[in-house]
Amino acid sequence: MTQATNITAPGELALAIQTVRFLSVDAVEKAQNGHPGAPMGLSGIAVELFANRLRYLPSDPVWPGRDRFVLSCGHASALLYSILHVSGYAVSIDDLKGFRQWGSKTPGHPEHGHTPGVETTTGPLGQGIATAVGLALAGKMTAERLGEQRSLGEYRVYCLASDGDLMEGVSYEASSVAGHLGLKNLIVIYDDNHVTIDGDVALSMSEDATARFAAQGWFTQRIDGHDAKALQDALTAAEASDKPSLIAARTRIGFGSPNKEGKSSSHGSPLGAEEVKRTKEALGWPLEPTFNVPSEALVPFQKQRARNEAEYKAWHGKLEALPAAERAHVEAQFKVTLPANFAAEVYKAAGTAPGATRVLSGKIEQKVAELVPSLIGGSADLASSVRTSINGSSSVTRESFSGRNINFGIREHGMGAILNGLALSGSFVPFGSTFLIFSDYMRPPMRLASLMKQRVIYVFTHDSIMLGEDGPTHQPIEQLWSMRLVPGLDVFRPADALECAAAWVYALSRADAPTVIVLSRQDLPYIEREAAFDPNQIVRGAYVVRDLPKPEAVIIATGSEVSTALAAATLLEARGRRLRVVSMPCVDAFLRLAADEQAAILPKGVPRVSVELGVTPPWKALTGLDGLEIGIDTFGASAPPEKLAEEFGMTPDHVANSVESWLAAR
Repeated sequence: MTQATNITAPGELALAIQTVRFLSVDAVEKAQNGHPGAPMGLSGIAVELFANRLRYLPSDPVWPGRDRFVLSCGHASALLYSILHVSGYAVSIDDLKGFRQWGSKTPGHPEHGHTPGVETTTGPLGQGIATAVGLALAGKMTAERLGEQRSLGEYRVYCLASDGDLMEGVSYEASSVAGHLGLKNLIVIYDDNHVTIDGDVALSMSEDATARFAAQGWFTQRIDGHDAKALQDALTAAEASDKPSLIAARTRIGFGSPNKEGKSSSHGSPLGAEEVKRTKEALGWPLEPTFNVPSEALVPFQKQRARNEAEYKAWHGKLEALPAAERAHVEAQFKVTLPANFAAEVYKAAGTAPGATRVLSGKIEQKVAELVPSLIGGSADLASSVRTSINGSSSVTRESFSGRNINFGIREHGMGAILNGLALSGSFVPFGSTFLIFSDYMRPPMRLASLMKQRVIYVFTHDSIMLGEDGPTHQPIEQLWSMRLVPGLDVFRPADALECAAAWVYALSRADAPTVIVLSRQDLPYIEREAAFDPNQIVRGAYVVRDLPKPEAVIIATGSEVSTALAAATLLEARGRRLRVVSMPCVDAFLRLAADEQAAILPKGVPRVSVELGVTPPWKALTGLDGLEIGIDTFGASAPPEKLAEEFGMTPDHVANSVESWLAAR
């Protein structure tokens, strides 16, 4: 990785800084919505990064060798869009004029995949800096896998973060991981402007942020964020450090505004026409035209682009000069591919043994890892319980990033955001694992993974009250449906080994969406199916596992309750009742089937029963107002699993009796 040796003189940057500052001001003012203060204070830092530091090429925004820039304080999006425009990305003046408007490339907060040059979606504070840790980790892991060609995979991650980012707990969790692993390719610039929405930061924060990061193993510096030379020197020192770096840059929010500089009033509202006029006059900027971009202001970025084009050419030249086999190996590290026989091989690994699905899934995962070298991940200090460790592979450490197992520690929130960074790198399929109840800690990054359409896999075990004696604090009730309600986040709850295999096939095959695999602690029987059964039926979301002619009702069950439903149906058949049993491991996938395909599984006019150890109201969407929902709408209790099943009505006898009483009353 090259160092930034061509430092543009501060005088040459002055016009560029003013241009970016007032593009941001004008964008917010035209929209009459947004955050002008942070862009006004940070324009000098952004220009230094894009004019002198970052390795990027607007014509190829996904070049694997590029540096990554993360605007963690996503509310300052006008700054990012302005700097992307002057740097040559496909963000036009018209896009800036359409800031925060319908259909524009410049939404209220940066969105990955929506605007060229945006590396990750930010806005929820803390998520950006935590995702940057994942991006940095991915860079180290990719470089390690390239061996002698490691320079082709090396890059730096530069992140701009705010007081709010540092206050959110996720930043603490992720920065702790970064310090522990010594991610020296990560540089965070902290916008230490002393202002939050409610006023001075002293209202709610009095800690020494640099001391906190230093305690976590970071190299820290404090500078005047408006001193160009101090900034350049600090960045050069950070780039030479063998630790992740935090630069606390003291800036003034609303820089240059006569009445709003240094005040929270410049944070989340337009300056107002009169104050914009006064600010432009105070800083010597012409009042007209708005969205003014003098040609001279583009010169520093044109020079950087020329330097980057030379690096881009050298990077590709080095790649193309490699022998064919070595080149193929290098190129394989920058993308995720599944072998043609992937699904068949994973199904073959399922076997027919009974067992807890967490154990069965763990065994199948080993085959997945063998077939897909880019599969990496870990758990929140629960490897022995969740069974997700990749056998035969070491753990990632600061001494070696060649392993595939990541020890996230007891940091679910940070783990979720780091997984997003790993996925955004394009080199890996990351998974993270914990108990289902603790998925609540991970909701913000899971939602962002879905919003960004990233292939992230969440393996959550101990999926119901049947985990037993740990009691209601650890027994999930509402979690399954709370995750199903997130658009694009599919929840797969397998009932046996074959469904576990289908879960992994499903998750790996979804290149543009995250998947949750939910697994049991208790042992479950293997489900007998017809000899000609095609396991690909499972990934459709639902299928018939037991049927009788002209069924009186259909029982829909998921996961561990499928075997309970089958046993109940057998009891009911002995009483003269005819039931169809449907396993629905993935409600989300089933609901995307065509209407006639759904009807083939859940016939119209046939009453429906749902059986799942979780909240019941959402099942009305499938059972109808006249259906029956068997589940649990209270918290659990501390007791052995068998006692809980009896008390909460989830034994075959209880289910059979409930269904029979319901049918009799119709």
